[in-house]
Amino acid sequence: MPYTTEHKQKTRARIVECARELFNRRGFSEVSIDEIMQHAGLTRGGFYNHFQTKEELFAEAIMAYQHFNPAQRWEGMAFDGVDCQGAQARNMVNAYLSDAHLKDIEGQCPMIALPSDAARASPRVKQAYCALLEHMIGMLGEGIAMPDDTDRRQRGVAVAALCVGAMVLSRTIDNDDFRNEIRDAARAIALELVG
Repeated sequence: MPYTTEHKQKTRARIVECARELFNRRGFSEVSIDEIMQHAGLTRGGFYNHFQTKEELFAEAIMAYQHFNPAQRWEGMAFDGVDCQGAQARNMVNAYLSDAHLKDIEGQCPMIALPSDAARASPRVKQAYCALLEHMIGMLGEGIAMPDDTDRRQRGVAVAALCVGAMVLSRTIDNDDFRNEIRDAARAIALELVG
């Protein structure tokens, strides 16, 4: 008896989530299809029922982060990705630059966990990475009180760059005080820009 469409969708989502966690932890090239499928509780043969290549899965794993809700993973986090007006834009900055985000390697945004991997990947992966960044900029821009859409976009780009850059640097530094200094400085400027 063939599997239902719902079962196939749930299986695909489980593969994507397992892949995203493994890619975040070890990088694209260090994770095999066998490992991804084992982590998902499936056999390698099942992979090809859902994806043609590992890069196709990589692109989808990046795009899946658009639906990530930190409140579901990190305790004490206030976040509603649908309503990103005013306070929500500030909440987004605070969630992105939080200790919880920094420490959650498997749950980190692919923009901070995988920039080098994405830069060396196929055009499809680069498009997914770009789309995720555009999504972040759009969410931030919606919450910035500016009379002009151009100004909102420019500030959204700047805030996204501050958040991502601060987290990339923080992830590479072993000194906790310096990590905190970097994120605190980025947070202060980002929150100023958000208003």
